[in-house]
Amino acid sequence: MNLSYAQSGVNLEEKDSFTESLGSLMRKTHGPRVIPNPGGFAGLFRLDYNEKLFARNYKQPVLVACADGVGTKLKLAIEIKKYDTLGIDLVAMNVNDMIVQGAEPLFFLDYIAVPKVDKALLNELMKGIVEGCRQSGCALLGGETAEMAGLYAPGDFDLAGFAVGVVDAGRALNPTRVEVGDVVLGLASAGIHSNGYSLVRKIVETAGLDLHAPQPGAVDRPKRASSTKTSTSKRGVKGGKGASGSAREATLGETLLTPTRIYARSITKLLASYKVKHVISGMAHITGSGMSGNLCRALHPKVDAVVRKSAWPVPAVFRYLQEQGGVSEEEMRRVFNMGIGYCVIVRPSFAESVAQQLRKLGEKVYVIGEVVKGKGEVREVE
Repeated sequence: MNLSYAQSGVNLEEKDSFTESLGSLMRKTHGPRVIPNPGGFAGLFRLDYNEKLFARNYKQPVLVACADGVGTKLKLAIEIKKYDTLGIDLVAMNVNDMIVQGAEPLFFLDYIAVPKVDKALLNELMKGIVEGCRQSGCALLGGETAEMAGLYAPGDFDLAGFAVGVVDAGRALNPTRVEVGDVVLGLASAGIHSNGYSLVRKIVETAGLDLHAPQPGAVDRPKRASSTKTSTSKRGVKGGKGASGSAREATLGETLLTPTRIYARSITKLLASYKVKHVISGMAHITGSGMSGNLCRALHPKVDAVVRKSAWPVPAVFRYLQEQGGVSEEEMRRVFNMGIGYCVIVRPSFAESVAQQLRKLGEKVYVIGEVVKGKGEVREVE
């Protein structure tokens, strides 16, 4: 018997063909900081003080690195066979953590593990990763596609990401800067983001929800315009039209797969506008464990953050899931971001100015709380 690698479940030709096809996609994220390295075993990235290459000069550059994945949100994507936004989630979960330190994202690496090479699937995943890198202003420098038939069941796959950024040692954020009187600004999320999906999937299962059907209660609806004017354009509405001419409603599955919002460009530009003053005293990425479990990481043991739950509108998808699953308010806020994906703690005299700058950069911003004397905790109040 003459066994081959292909007979064990690994097709080297398919994998190599896919890898070779990625060059043009990756180059869409490259700037002058990336050094071409055809055929290299690793990516090359310039790290110097050239202001044309970096958002700003660094007197004492410190590298900031992190790693994360997308979690069981993948299972929902597999069920409805929609993969194009998962790469955005992957990049977002990394760079949103990184910018909390005040860092400028530099480059990103991905790891995709599959039972067998499926070019259609992999291309959809890579398109999302490239889009995530584009949104965050970092280069996709390399990655790995691992074909492991003996470890993953047919149809399953996993994603992991690794990001590296840079911050000046003198401007790196840490909890000691937060002071009593500071204002907490909340930046709106794009929905659930990429945390709490084990609970989401349990709600879908126990309530018998149809991921393929439109679910009007799961999304916020803009008020219908009273005008009776119709468009004469021959171009269809993105997402398609039904016989009545109205845009197709998103299915529940599509709503649940809304990609994580990436805050990197907004935060990087905000920080770059304050080159001398330390206006931003802390930041937090609101992920698993909700507001209380994440904002506290930006506080030192002598202060608390008092957050008003009524200060921002909770997106409909959270209330829909809560109702369908019979989940308590306490559990919802312990698991999900509930509409706030990122927090910026600001000196009180600059709070309005910072909020306005972030709004101009495309963020929905709410004044959600303030810092008081305490024990390093977050107190959520009505």
